[in-house]
Amino acid sequence: MNKRLAIIGSSDLGQLIAHHASLLPSFRVVGFYDDYVDSSELRAGFPILGKIAQLRADYAAGVFDELMVGIGYNHMSFRESVFTDFSKGIPFATVIHPSASIDPSVHISAGCFVLPGCVLDRNVVLAENVLLNTGVVIAHDSKVGAHSFVSPAVKIAGFTKIGIGCVIGIGSILIDNIELADYVRTGAGTLVVKTLTKSGLYFGSPAKYREVEN
Repeated sequence: MNKRLAIIGSSDLGQLIAHHASLLPSFRVVGFYDDYVDSSELRAGFPILGKIAQLRADYAAGVFDELMVGIGYNHMSFRESVFTDFSKGIPFATVIHPSASIDPSVHISAGCFVLPGCVLDRNVVLAENVLLNTGVVIAHDSKVGAHSFVSPAVKIAGFTKIGIGCVIGIGSILIDNIELADYVRTGAGTLVVKTLTKSGLYFGSPAKYREVEN
């Protein structure tokens, strides 16, 4: 039996999750929860079910079976907070595109979204609420921390550990046997060749820490 899926956030990422989940036989997308969109609107053909504050009551009433977070990299703290809050009493789905190549030893936690063309090798671990965008390659024995967002065409070598709430920019490359601290962000095409112990923004080849102007 397919599960009724609701999505927090109805903007681009929420609509992308709805699109891919609706193509899978295991899900039936019932709509979005969004504090900034009127309930009379449709997004990508799916209704706005209400405000985020309604989630617990609607789950108890049987409106949906599982949740996903459709909040993107511009709102990472909110992405983390809504998952942390609602996962205490509501189950989160895992949406994996059928074109992804995933070794049987891989562990994928609740709330993860794996897009087309991803490759996950032996013993890879995705913690909760991780997004892997199109064409991400993660080699053996690497781990991606909770709530992280990995952009298209990122390549992560073996025995690499990515912290909580990281944003890995498009086309970034991480060599083997390194670690990224929690809340690290890398710019497009960044080459990471050593452990990054400080949270913040990194650019370049090799990666260098950049102060962010207010």
